[in-house]
Amino acid sequence: MDDQTIFIHITDREGIEKAFEAPTDMGLNLMEFCRAVELPVKGECGGMAMCATCQVYVLSDHQLPEPTDDELGMLDQAFFVKNNSRLGCQIHLHQALNGLKVQLAPEIDG
Repeated sequence: MDDQTIFIHITDREGIEKAFEAPTDMGLNLMEFCRAVELPVKGECGGMAMCATCQVYVLSDHQLPEPTDDELGMLDQAFFVKNNSRLGCQIHLHQALNGLKVQLAPEIDG
């Protein structure tokens, strides 16, 4: 690992945790990264905090920016929301997130 990559631990919807090496020099957010590694994250709005199809539960104690009003508004309307829920599209990958642990929120059928 170099100073342009971090490790992220992602637990999928079946409860299987995998460690991924993620680039920090591409301006990716967590939703985009999940899609790039072919995890089942829809990201229907393209990262604009206008849907909740990239909701994750943050399991580690990493310091994240406070959610924006748009993010809070979407989470207020989403299903399966917990105290540690965040939209993956609002978590931008950078060095301070090395070791981040998240779990994908359940998906709504239909």
